[in-house]
Amino acid sequence: MSHPVRDDRQSTHTPGALIAFAWTLVGVPLAYGLYNTVKAASQLFGG
Repeated sequence: MSHPVRDDRQSTHTPGALIAFAWTLVGVPLAYGLYNTVKAASQLFGG
């Protein structure tokens, strides 16, 4: 016999501004590092 599963966790709402801020915090250094990597690789392989 199966028993119904009860979920007592509360649903939370994360503000969109907080999500955008967090992605900016991660995305800016990532983009900078990627840009420098591509620049260095093009000098190394492209002359």
